[in-house]
Amino acid sequence: MCTGRAMSIEAAVFQGLSWNLAEDVRQLFLFHFMVNALAAGTAVAVMAGAVGWFMVLRRQTFAGHTLAVSAFPGAAGAALAGLPLAVGYFGMCALAALVLAFVSADRTGSISGESAATGSLQALALALGFLFVGLYHGLLNGIGALLFGTFLGISDDEVRTLAAVAALTIVLLAVVARPLLFASVDAEVAQAAGVPVRALSFGFLLLLGLSVAATSQITGALLVFALLVAPAATAQLITARPLSGLLLAVAIGLAVTWVGLALAYFSIYPVGFYVTSLAFALYVGARVWRAAAG
Repeated sequence: MCTGRAMSIEAAVFQGLSWNLAEDVRQLFLFHFMVNALAAGTAVAVMAGAVGWFMVLRRQTFAGHTLAVSAFPGAAGAALAGLPLAVGYFGMCALAALVLAFVSADRTGSISGESAATGSLQALALALGFLFVGLYHGLLNGIGALLFGTFLGISDDEVRTLAAVAALTIVLLAVVARPLLFASVDAEVAQAAGVPVRALSFGFLLLLGLSVAATSQITGALLVFALLVAPAATAQLITARPLSGLLLAVAIGLAVTWVGLALAYFSIYPVGFYVTSLAFALYVGARVWRAAAG
């Protein structure tokens, strides 16, 4: 019975796209693993789009990349310690966010994109990740899964965890959105107006760390930028209005996630490739459109 079911799954996945779009969409919801992947991808895309919009606005993409790299040793270290990978993802990203906040922040709480401290932390994170992988002698599902992601093994508990983290992140972001926007546009003026700029910077880095940890479980540590940076950067090329841009970043993230998962389902190539390629193509298209319009 199990063998027959596995063969039917394999047949459904590898028969490829057809000319019947409705049937192809129906197939995406035939198997529980794909439903979980779509649910987790939706939660992550919404969270990454919203947080990523502020990250790009604040010019903290290098700090975000360092947090993404930190997810790798977190997951590898959790496996070495016999803990769930999610514990490593969230724990290490939160710790890295705190370290970044304390070693790289200036008096206004902003983070320099070229900070030597940020680059040093990134190098240390990579070194620790490869050390933990080398020390681990069990089945780690491949180093590629940690670096480039996978969507086939997402459990119900992981979906619920990602959904809870995404909901919490969105609520917290909504609470601080107005002062955070003010501090992101002009930190010195905001500080003079009594806005707690440094506290906001620390809090945003923690939110960014949580977002990176959640996103890394789908895209992997190295492809996390596909959902955190590209949709937000594309949206900001299209519109300068904060609310419109934020909603557009979320919409783009959802689109590339859903389409990327669908293409990966009907092909032999990984979801990270499709999500990243689609996000990059939209970004290039937005730049071309803006150049032509200008």
